[in-house]
Amino acid sequence: MKTSFVSVVALVAGLGAGTARAAEAPIPDAGVTAGPDTTIVVSATRSGDAVPASLLGSSVTVIDNQDLQLRQTRILSDVLRDVPGVAVTRIGAVGDETDVRIRGSESRQVLVFVDGIKADDTNVGYFDFGTTITDEAARIEVLRGQQSSLYGSDAIGGVISVTTLSGRELPGVTLRAEGGSMGTYDGGGRIAGVSGNFDYALSASYYHTDGYAIAPGGSRDMASSNLGTTAKVNWTPAPNFKLTAVARYSLTHADFDGFGLSANPPLVDGTPVNTAIDEPGGFYRNIGWYGLIGAKWDVLNGMMTNSAQITFADTKRKDYDFDVEDYTDHGRRWRGSVNSTIRFGTAHIKHRLTVSVDGERQDFFDTYSGAHRIDALGVVAQYDVTVDDRLAISASGRVDTNSHFANDTTFRVTGSYLFPENTRIHAAYGTGVRNPLISDLYGFSPGSYAPNPNLKSESSKGGEAGVAQTLLDGKVTLDATWFDSRYADFIESFCTTATLNGQTLPASCNIPGSFRQEGVEASATARLADWRIALAYTYLDAPQSFTGLAPDGSFGSQTIQAVHRPKNIASGNVTWAPMRLPFAATVTVRYNGRQNDYAYDAFFDRLAVGLKAYTLVNLNATYDINKHVQIFGRIENLGDIHYQEAFGYQAVGRAGYGGVRVTL
Repeated sequence: MKTSFVSVVALVAGLGAGTARAAEAPIPDAGVTAGPDTTIVVSATRSGDAVPASLLGSSVTVIDNQDLQLRQTRILSDVLRDVPGVAVTRIGAVGDETDVRIRGSESRQVLVFVDGIKADDTNVGYFDFGTTITDEAARIEVLRGQQSSLYGSDAIGGVISVTTLSGRELPGVTLRAEGGSMGTYDGGGRIAGVSGNFDYALSASYYHTDGYAIAPGGSRDMASSNLGTTAKVNWTPAPNFKLTAVARYSLTHADFDGFGLSANPPLVDGTPVNTAIDEPGGFYRNIGWYGLIGAKWDVLNGMMTNSAQITFADTKRKDYDFDVEDYTDHGRRWRGSVNSTIRFGTAHIKHRLTVSVDGERQDFFDTYSGAHRIDALGVVAQYDVTVDDRLAISASGRVDTNSHFANDTTFRVTGSYLFPENTRIHAAYGTGVRNPLISDLYGFSPGSYAPNPNLKSESSKGGEAGVAQTLLDGKVTLDATWFDSRYADFIESFCTTATLNGQTLPASCNIPGSFRQEGVEASATARLADWRIALAYTYLDAPQSFTGLAPDGSFGSQTIQAVHRPKNIASGNVTWAPMRLPFAATVTVRYNGRQNDYAYDAFFDRLAVGLKAYTLVNLNATYDINKHVQIFGRIENLGDIHYQEAFGYQAVGRAGYGGVRVTL
């Protein structure tokens, strides 16, 4: 592998065509002029308009394509670790289950869109970031807080929207190849451009690693392969009309280990507990197909915009033991949306009214619970008003009906005001819902777990308030936000029993009462001459009632910080990219504070266990050989820190990678 990789680098380095550092184009259809220091956001409104962040009451973080390239991000979830309010947990190696939580929510309470397509697996009820690598040219928005009034179920913690850049935004041809530690090799290619009324972008990325042993004391390396492809085409036959088509495919093939008592099991309060153990022959394959067809047209000289789209998501996972299929789940979602937006007012006071209708059909199948179907319909109304581009107020409401649960009504109100001194205050309050999982409703593992068709949707209500300050003509932005959320009807597994075919079996239930989570998010960004800086910090207080074994061996209830929610998380990215030199370097520092997890004894009784805090340092660098070819390298976990993100699963140590990028 090393010989072939060096040969590729040498060959590509001699080619030369295009530019190594391509500038990003602004987001189309923005409705605003986006200067180099102006952030615009699309996901905070159903109108489809791009809104300046300075006119939003909700907290949002934008990671642009330049951030992704400078940080050399290959695994999508890794860059989300740099977002305030976000906690990421990878349970094992690359390709294994990866959960993303926002403001203390569960991963199933975070809604994910990829190129406008609702992408979560309809069967397991959340989006597994372990099945996704980073597109060759993309932009990410992380909208925090309850957003169900805009998007319906799942948007309790927030919304993550990943958008690949179009051919009009970033034309050209890019090729990338790299390799490194643990037998890792990956690469990608993108071709994009404009031809008359058409713009197009075709891209593909592939990532393979031989992996490492995640089982403590184990010897089996967890290998994985990830393939992602995207095709996006826009046709604009008239200035007021556009058609869009998107097709995506993803394939993940990854090993997994067993979970049980090892030969020398770790001890928690003197009790032997389960951990990851070598399980030769165990692997899974996940295949995802996604599609979108949409149209957008303006009338009345742009005063009214109408849009309609149909999206499709099909995900299938199969687990194998020595090539013998053990388990299959298959989910499919058809989703149709229609939006109409009316804009009116004066140069000083601008109004925008949007009405949207979403219809969904979800089909489920798994080996244990069989086939099921859920139909849902949601109606949204959103009103926005701005005064002199300083005061912005927004209100939205939504009614959801479906074939299996009670109707849900959610709302959200936000406000923002920008003072002449470039000090901005912002606030929001809203509600959110999350429908039960198919496994909760219909059970799984027949003969050992019972269904509970009477489950209610999880619900949340909460608010935030913050202050932001821009300095040096917008080159520096500081922001601090307090947030508070209350959750009710939380669904937990193994919390009750039910009788099925004469057997008393465990089942899921809605936990009585409510619990509260609150905290503070702080961020700082700066673009000063040759420097690009992004800092983030989150404090989260998330008490959770825990029922399990206490240190004295008794079984009872206690209150702990919720599992996989560190009280303190921080990150910093500092890039030096002098325009006069063909060199750039980025240092990334990520701190993950002490966190709790569950350990299980031989009888699978739960124990609370603490995982140590850790700090990881990554170092990236690029060098432009000429205006056509760039070589790059990075070292991850520079200090070779030994740590665990999930109890019983070893995380990766120091690793190095290098490669070449050609832009035509």
